[in-house]
Amino acid sequence: MPRKKPEPKPIQIDSIKHADESRTNIPTKELRDFVADDEHEPKMKHYPRNPDLDPQLVWRGKDEQDSNDLEVPVVPVYIQEKVLPQAIIQDIKRYAKQDQPATVDLFGNDFNDLDFDQLIEFYQHQQKWQNRMILGDSLQVMASLAEKEGLKGQVQMIYIDPPYGIKFGSNWQVSTRKRDVKDGKAEDLTRQPEQIRAFRDTWELGIHSYLAYLRDRLVVARELLTESGSVFVQIGDENVHLVRCLLDEVFGSGNFVSLITFQTTSGFETKTIGSIGDYLVWYSKKKDDIKVNQLFEKKAIVVGDGNAKWLLMADGSYRGVSSYEKTWKEKIPEGAKFYKPGDLQSQGGANISPKFKFCNKTYKPSTNSHWKANYPLGMNRLAYTDRIHVAKNSIQYRRFALDFPYKMRGNIWTDTITGSFTEDKYYVVQT
Repeated sequence: MPRKKPEPKPIQIDSIKHADESRTNIPTKELRDFVADDEHEPKMKHYPRNPDLDPQLVWRGKDEQDSNDLEVPVVPVYIQEKVLPQAIIQDIKRYAKQDQPATVDLFGNDFNDLDFDQLIEFYQHQQKWQNRMILGDSLQVMASLAEKEGLKGQVQMIYIDPPYGIKFGSNWQVSTRKRDVKDGKAEDLTRQPEQIRAFRDTWELGIHSYLAYLRDRLVVARELLTESGSVFVQIGDENVHLVRCLLDEVFGSGNFVSLITFQTTSGFETKTIGSIGDYLVWYSKKKDDIKVNQLFEKKAIVVGDGNAKWLLMADGSYRGVSSYEKTWKEKIPEGAKFYKPGDLQSQGGANISPKFKFCNKTYKPSTNSHWKANYPLGMNRLAYTDRIHVAKNSIQYRRFALDFPYKMRGNIWTDTITGSFTEDKYYVVQT
């Protein structure tokens, strides 16, 4: 009788939780009447203009703008819907077992342990942290996050992907099936004017309107950042120089961190020189306090260069890389390891006799030098692990190419051409 297959263990479904973080409760669209005054007569947040900054750009209308503080209405942000992926998956699994069509509960039961009285006292109580996707004018959204939700000076990183400023007239895109939208065409207009206000790139004065638009958002974004925070602005080569000048003005030239070039295409024909990438302009709020997690990438092994000049064979013998191996006319022997001999001595004389016997020959450091490894245990350990390379009259340290096959990533990124960067674009402003 065949064995009965054991039933598979159920897959545990969980979601990422931010147990130690919280944020202010905000109203839902259905409860907007409780904050009607905030919506109809919002408080104005003033951001003073500072003329005593780094050298600044001048554009049409800037003097008039600088004569007054930047004013942004602090409006409420409403929750339209709350989607809990964990609840969706659990409902589907439950109904699948019952062989019934699933009536998925997108919202779940998530009131964050607040009773109703607290639930409608918006912006006064803390609840469990939840990420949000917010639809609206970024200027007003950031002001609301800073002033109403208390996130001023709390944000670690802001990524801004503004319109590149190439075409200053473009309509709200109604459908992802039609990416080519034109100004002034009725079929390219939406019936919802608030969507046009939030998303349409309208530049009455061309580049002048664009610069004013972007500077205002950078000013408010800076208020959101913590002292160790950073802002990244994605931009093309047409206006990268202007955007960097704006960032100098708002953040200070001393807080410039890097200009990252990332590749977006393999190139195309042009009369002069092809543009194959865009830029990330990186500024910090306070460079001395900046928080950074270093990025690493795999280091390419170039035969005959760097840490790949010598070969240690599987039998313990060693030799330099041949000219044929450098050009791949000959294969590298199986089991061989690339390495580069390095200095095994440091400056400063030793207190004891540093003579070291290796392969029936005695070696000692040069005058006023000592072995880098502890003597004698460290040196014996190097010998035991095939880390000692014999030169003419000295011994050296073997640094293998695979000891740390990574290098710190610089500001030229060429691996970004894969994936979504080369796929079909669905949105007018997609890059």
